[in-house]
Amino acid sequence: MNFRPRKKDEPEINLIPFIDVLLVVLIFLMLSTTYSKFTELQLKLPVADTDAQRDYPREVIVAVSSDGRYSINKAPVNGRSVEAVSMALGQSAKAGKDTVVIISADAAAAHQSVITVMEAARRSGLTQLTFATQSSAQAGGR
Repeated sequence: MNFRPRKKDEPEINLIPFIDVLLVVLIFLMLSTTYSKFTELQLKLPVADTDAQRDYPREVIVAVSSDGRYSINKAPVNGRSVEAVSMALGQSAKAGKDTVVIISADAAAAHQSVITVMEAARRSGLTQLTFATQSSAQAGGR
């Protein structure tokens, strides 16, 4: 019987294949990843450089305030629902289907408020929509 202690071999970890695989994965991720920063978008609405304003003989001006209130031709609308705005648009559109709806929304107004006006115009059968803006020269003078 052999009772001598055996010499134990230390386990050896070969790191070279592991590093090779990690480099391949790193290169794949670097090539397939797109880097975009949406926080860098700076929007200033609504300002536009336009020609002289056209005169619409059959127009209805819908104003949308920053807190979501509506007024049609400077008359306030009772309620903020699509139905209330649609009824008010139907009463104000004296030219019928030829009426042009001009949406004059505050820059801080919620998008949903503008969409509500657009949906109300569609329900009233008014298909000619436009947006009122101010020129950049007027916006800079504030």
